[in-house]
This record gives sequence, C-alpha cells and structure tokens, in this order.
Amino acid sequence: MRGTGGTSELARLGAPIAHLLDAAWSRMHWWVGAMALLYAISGITVIRADEVAIVQRWGRLVGNTKATQEHGPGLLFALPRPVDQVVRVKIKHVWELPIETLATSAAEAGYGDTLDPLVVGYALSGDQNIVHVAMIARYRVRDPADWAFYGPKADEILRVAVTAAMVRSLGEMGVDHVLADGRKDLIETASRRAQAGLDAAHSGLALVSLELTYLAPPRALAKDFDAVQSAYIETETKKKNALAFAQTVVPRAHAEADASVQAARGDAVAAQARAKGDAEAFLALEREYQANPVVVRERLYRDGVEKAIGRAREVRWIPPPPAGGRYEGLRVTLESEKAGTTQPSAVRSPEGTP
Repeated sequence: MRGTGGTSELARLGAPIAHLLDAAWSRMHWWVGAMALLYAISGITVIRADEVAIVQRWGRLVGNTKATQEHGPGLLFALPRPVDQVVRVKIKHVWELPIETLATSAAEAGYGDTLDPLVVGYALSGDQNIVHVAMIARYRVRDPADWAFYGPKADEILRVAVTAAMVRSLGEMGVDHVLADGRKDLIETASRRAQAGLDAAHSGLALVSLELTYLAPPRALAKDFDAVQSAYIETETKKKNALAFAQTVVPRAHAEADASVQAARGDAVAAQARAKGDAEAFLALEREYQANPVVVRERLYRDGVEKAIGRAREVRWIPPPPAGGRYEGLRVTLESEKAGTTQPSAVRSPEGTP
C-alpha cells in the first residue's frame, strides 16, 4: 500500500512536467529535425581555387595515395565533426618569415668592442671570422598531408633548417669571398641544404627564395673589413683593366708579327728571285765571254760608259787627239747628282779604241 501510494504520488507530481514536454515536442519537433539535418550536412566544405583539402577521420588521414588524400577546388563531402576533420591548405600562397637568429637586434644596435654570444647571434666563416646574417625566407606548402599531420610548426622548422644550413654554408667559405662576390653562391648552397632539411623533417614546405637582408662583420671591425674589401675591389678592377688591355694589345701584336713575317717572307722570295736571276745572267754572260771575249768586253765597256754618262747632269765632249792618235789614261770626272759633289772615276779606253 505504501509503495503504490508513493508511485502514485510521483506520477501525480510528474504529470505536469510530462504534459509540458509533450506539448513542447508537438510544437518544436521540426526544429530538432532541422538541427539534426544541419549537423549532418556540416561536413560539406567549399574548397577555393588556391586551396586543397585533406580529411582526417578519427585522427587518421583518409586516403592511401596522394591523389586520394588531396581534394581540389569545389565541394567536399565529409562526415561532420568529431568524425571527420577537414583541413584546407593554401598551396599557391607564398609566406615570408624574417630570420634573425644569426643577427639579433643587439647586433644592429651596436654592442661596443665586445660580443656576448649569449645575446648576439653570429656565425663563423671558413677562415674563422665572425659575421652577422639576417634573412627573409619565402616559402609555400608543397605537401599538404605532411604539413598538416607529420611536420612541426612551419615557422619553427623553417627557422631551424635555414639557420643550420646558413651556418654550415658560411663555415665552408672565406669571409672575403662572402662579403665580396660570393653571396650568390652562399644563398644557393644554403637554400639547397635548407630544402633538404625541410624534406627530411617531413615539413611539407618548399623554400621559394632566400634573401640576405644583412650580412656584415662585427661593428668593431667594420672599418678594417671595409679597407680590405676596398683593396680587394681595387685589385680586381686593375686585373680586369689589365686583362682588357691585354685582350686589345696582344691580338694587335700578333697581327703585326704575322704581317712582318709575311712581308719578310715576301722580301726573301723576291731577293732569292733577284739573286737567282742575277746569277743566271752572270753565268750566261760568262758563257758568252768565253765564246767571244773581245765583243763582250767592248759591250760591257760601252754599257758602263753609257750608264755613267747617263747619270751625269752635264756632258762635255772631248775633241779627238790630233793626227788620229789616241788618248792614254783618259779620265772622266762625273758630278754626283745626289750629294752635289764631284767624284772622279778613271775610265781607261781599251787598246786600239779612238
């Protein structure tokens, strides 16, 4: 009797509440259905043109290959949270990250003649010189799956990878080369090593570019480095000028030498031809003289006299000797046309010649 009475009493007290719930359900059941529908379609995601999406179901990546893991622009149908989690990744956007691990603000503000390695960032070159380096790393997401689930934070891994690569690359180069014309080599080497570090850490990042915004020795030694750098630049300038001068003079000297050689060869050929002609003429004359000595001697005499008289400016004829005699020891005086002086030369007439 007591149990029945207790149950009736509870039913009597709960009747108004049950009636209120029945009335609320009869009026709001469609709201509950609408909320359930909205929850069911909350997994639909719109992927933009510069994005890809990956789906994580109960904490595990959906898909076995890259093609099934990454979803391109458009609508993506996934289960609502907490079953599925959709991560959208901007793969075309390029981010910038300033890296001042090797050149802190204390280095830029000045620290006097000392350097505190616990406060001021620095790196050592291959010849044990201290340099400060500040950089800007530009990167993008290359592998969304690695970037979202396997790699550490983008800024942290990128700063560590770039700093380590820069320290190692600087340690292989001399400070003069780095401060002069070796920046391009330094950036290329550091970028290659930083990308290898990012890939080994499964960061999913691609290093687009690495820019050096500050590269200098300690301020206490800046003047000395500037003096060395100026001397190096002056030396290189003189070398280039000397090389340019040599490139101009040496070909000209070669051309002149070739021309002189060719002219000498031509003169040699002409001289040999003349000598050969004179020798052949002399031999021919000698053969003729052997055959007719009197005739040849007379002809040579007349040719010599005609040649000598032909060069004289004034010719005077000597009258013949009286009574048909002959001259003995005849001397002809000729005046040189070039020197303007009188140069005597004795010409004896052959015997029997009038």
